[in-house]
Amino acid sequence: MPEFTLLDIAAVSWAFIWWVGYTIFADASSRRRNSISAHMARNRHRWMEQMLQRNLRMVDTSIAGNLITGISFFSSTTILVLIGLIALLGYTEKAIQTVSALPFAVETTAAVWECKVVLLILIFIYAFFKFTWAFRLSNYCSILIGAAPDPSAPDAARAAARASRMSMMSAHNFNRGIRAYFFALSALAWFYHPVAFIIGAAWVTLVLYNREFRSHALDILAGHH
Repeated sequence: MPEFTLLDIAAVSWAFIWWVGYTIFADASSRRRNSISAHMARNRHRWMEQMLQRNLRMVDTSIAGNLITGISFFSSTTILVLIGLIALLGYTEKAIQTVSALPFAVETTAAVWECKVVLLILIFIYAFFKFTWAFRLSNYCSILIGAAPDPSAPDAARAAARASRMSMMSAHNFNRGIRAYFFALSALAWFYHPVAFIIGAAWVTLVLYNREFRSHALDILAGHH
């Protein structure tokens, strides 16, 4: 069995608490109304309302295609990262020697090192599922755009609302995949030292919070600049 120290267990628990806690705060808190995601959700709804007014919806399909391309990029990249991490399991001893040469690096065993790699693999598998689901939802949104009726149709408003909700669901899953990438970067610090992992998880959460709730981009969306 891997010989984890109390500091290792504390570091993993700390990062998990920050990740889950921030996700609950960002996705379910009432403050979400003042977040970038909330403002973009309203703009997505306006987009679909404007889409109904256009007889030729090439602009809308182009925008949807650009969104799908971005999601597809992260899905493909995640697969490459997973392949690299699985390959890393075959170079455990050499990797331990490389990291151990760094100043203040914690000593570790092969079993513990492999568990750290497995943690990264699990995080990126989670991210892959989020990105692929976001990809499918974006495709569904494109179909809804193509199937949207004329603005004079009785169900036109409901069709726009369905398309905007589908687009928002895609964005929601994409955001969760991006968060997984951020916390995976903090987990890399665990290879060096558990304290670095603890600091990294808190720092990543602070960065995510500032970008979502206190950034200049939010001020622009809110009309403050």
